[in-house]
Amino acid sequence: MVDYTKRPKSPPPQPPPPQPPAQQPPPGQPYGAPPAQPPYGQQQYGQQQYGQQPPPAGGVSMSKVSLTKSAPSVSLTKTAGTTGILRVNLNWNSRPGGAGGGGGFLKRLAGAAGGGAIDLDLGCLYEYADGSKGVIQALGNAFRGQHNLGNGQSIAWLDGDDRSGSTAGGENLLIDLQHTQLIRRILVFALIYEGVPNWGQADAVVTMYPASGPQIEVRLDEHDPRARICAIAMIQNQGGQLVVNREVRYVHGGQDVLDRTYGWGMDWTPGRK
Repeated sequence: MVDYTKRPKSPPPQPPPPQPPAQQPPPGQPYGAPPAQPPYGQQQYGQQQYGQQPPPAGGVSMSKVSLTKSAPSVSLTKTAGTTGILRVNLNWNSRPGGAGGGGGFLKRLAGAAGGGAIDLDLGCLYEYADGSKGVIQALGNAFRGQHNLGNGQSIAWLDGDDRSGSTAGGENLLIDLQHTQLIRRILVFALIYEGVPNWGQADAVVTMYPASGPQIEVRLDEHDPRARICAIAMIQNQGGQLVVNREVRYVHGGQDVLDRTYGWGMDWTPGRK
């Protein structure tokens, strides 16, 4: 008779082979325990965190590029920004205790002494590869460049004149970049048409919005209370690349002085809106 409550004896188990001493995984590997975190308040948020992908090379933001004195230029060609329409917008933010109503276009800003409002306009001087030159501004109703692509379509134009300062989006300069080879240079400027020059009362910023690629920001972080015009940025064709250069250069005088300062060589006559 077979006893089902018992099993034949098995040979005794062999002891396991000796194991090598445990080793810690090398730094940066996706296994093992994560590295110890520093105490609260000492975290280095600018560095790569455990398990995350490294930041882009150079630490440059892929959503916005700020042009400064130390880094005054950026290539639209290298950032894939030379397609579609480039929108150039001038806006401002209120400073604590400063004049102004908070957010919105840099117009109707409280004047220096009398608290009067100013009318600030956005415009540009342009020069194309064929030598044609002109100005785009609200003054004289020159909202579009006189020179076009040959099919009646302008290369650059303004979307309107916000004289009241009530438009949330402000005034926009639009530049068609589908034919970048036709552009030699475009100088973006701001003009105080009416009111006391009071640049220092606002944190003015110009933002360029390419159809693709990062936004480009130029802050008017320098001020000259005697000037009515500020050259903000130059968009220039340099060796086949379209480059944006920070200017933030104030000019004492009108558009004719701005013209001479940058060597445009055009004739000017007085005009009004």
